[in-house]
Amino acid sequence: MFLHSNGSHTYRAMTLVEVTLVLATILGLVSVTFIGAASYKNGANRALCVHQVANVQKAMRCYCNFYELEPLEPVTDLKKRIIKDSKFFYVEPSCPSQGTYTYFKDTVPNVGELFIQCSIPDHGPKDTYSW
Repeated sequence: MFLHSNGSHTYRAMTLVEVTLVLATILGLVSVTFIGAASYKNGANRALCVHQVANVQKAMRCYCNFYELEPLEPVTDLKKRIIKDSKFFYVEPSCPSQGTYTYFKDTVPNVGELFIQCSIPDHGPKDTYSW
C-alpha cells in the first residue's frame, strides 16, 4: 500500500494476466516433472528386470557348474531346481513392469543364450555373448 501526499491510498496488486502467466508457468513445471518421473520409473523398471535376468543366469551357471552339466545337456525341471529347490532365490523373480518371464526348456542353454527372458522387448541385456 502506498500513501500519497494528499492522503489517499493506492494498492498494488497483480493483474489477471500476471496471475494467469504465473499459473501457466507453474503448471508447465509440474508437467515436465511428471514426464521426467515417468521416464525415470520406466528406466528403473528396465534396469531391475535386466538385473533379475542376470541373477537368474548366474544362478543357472553356478548350478550347472556345481553339478557338472554341459550346454545342451537335458535336465528335467531345471527352472524348479534353480528357483524353488535351491537357496539362490527366496521367491521367483517377476518383472516390475508386469512383463512375463519365459524359461529355457529342459536343457542347459549354450553360453550366450539366456535361460530366462522377459516378454517386454527392451527388458533384456544388450549383450549376452559371455553369459
